[in-house]
Amino acid sequence: MRALGTLAGLVLAYAHFARTFRGPRDRFWVRMTTTGFTLGALALASGEAERIRFRWRHVALGFAIASGLYMIFQIGDRQARRIMPRGEDQIDEIYALREIRPREEIALRLAAVIGPAEELFWRGWLQRRIGWLPASAAYAGAHLVTGNATLIGAAGVAGVYWGALAALGAPMTALVVSHVVWDIWIFLVSPTERE
Repeated sequence: MRALGTLAGLVLAYAHFARTFRGPRDRFWVRMTTTGFTLGALALASGEAERIRFRWRHVALGFAIASGLYMIFQIGDRQARRIMPRGEDQIDEIYALREIRPREEIALRLAAVIGPAEELFWRGWLQRRIGWLPASAAYAGAHLVTGNATLIGAAGVAGVYWGALAALGAPMTALVVSHVVWDIWIFLVSPTERE
């Protein structure tokens, strides 16, 4: 029964990611927020809310985790632009999404729904059921619908990073803080730059 529930949750997640990335571009952020609400609600209804214990030290830890991932992406961005045939164009495609809606609105969606929901679902609900590496692979796999190899690779790296920390016992609150901070920082405040 648990395996069937896990499979159903993954099918739901993949369907929402397909709808989010394959639908009309001008409604991307609305669909991404809906995906977050859906997956976050599933995780919370399945008991992830009981694992959230806010401590102020988790905020500092979240910032440190986000800083580490940002450094990894600074290196990865340069390599992707240099090595991958369409790396630079694919990175630019990702950053073009920030022009669809006002940046304040995007930041609010990332902080209030999208970032927390991704951690609760992928590193919480799913990883507790199938383990670190399978959950990380599933997270990267959900991005296959984008057809953007750079984004798929980025999701894989981020999934392995956050998933490893979750497996080592990082508090969910710190992971949520790190995801929100990292999303807003790399996407809206200080994107990785061309050399």
